[in-house]
Parts: sequence; structure tokens; C-alpha cells
Amino acid sequence: MEKLTPKEEQVMEILWEVKKGFVKDLFPHLPDPKPHYNTISTIIRNLEEKGYVGYTAYGTTYEYYPLISREQYQEGFISKILSSYFDNSYKKLVSFFAEKEKISEAELKEIIEAINKNKK
Repeated sequence: MEKLTPKEEQVMEILWEVKKGFVKDLFPHLPDPKPHYNTISTIIRNLEEKGYVGYTAYGTTYEYYPLISREQYQEGFISKILSSYFDNSYKKLVSFFAEKEKISEAELKEIIEAINKNKK
């Protein structure tokens, strides 16, 4: 799974939210200053080429929809980070955040509770 650019991720977030839509339907969800229509159209086409977006054609107009879920993207992204930087070790990943004080003891306890809950 190819990593998306920040603009591509932004457009995907909108598509995940709206489920499907024409390029013009995405504009109300974009922050100001809004990009040009052609910019969003190009981003959508790039997402289509990368396999993230599909479409239904209505003549020369296209209604776009996500081909992968937000969860599938997150899982692929985290897997890539895990393999590239943490030797496929979740322990190393969590330890990294603990050492950088980016995760609290309370959050670690919540993670342990979630793990124990999922085992049952």
C-alpha cells in the first residue's frame, strides 16, 4: 500500500466521510482557502491510479468512492512504519512513545485493559 501525500489523505478523509461524491461535492468539506477544482480533480485521479478510489461514470461525469476503508489504510500505514522502523515489534513501538513521554502511564494501562478484554 502506497503512502499518500497530505493532500491525498485530506481528500480520502472527505471521501470516507461522505462515502461517495462528485468532485464538486467535496468542496464544502475542504478548509479555506479552497484549492482550484482542477487541483482536486487531479488528486482524485492520482488516488484512482494508486487504487484507493473507484468511480461510477455518468457520461463524462464521475462519481467517486473509496475502494479501501480508513481502517485498511491505517493498518497498512502502521504495518509499514512497524516494519521499517521497529523491526515488526509492537513492543518497540510502544516503548519508543513511552521513552519520548508521548504516552502516559494511564494510557498504557488502558492499552493493557483493552488487550485483556480482547483475549476474553
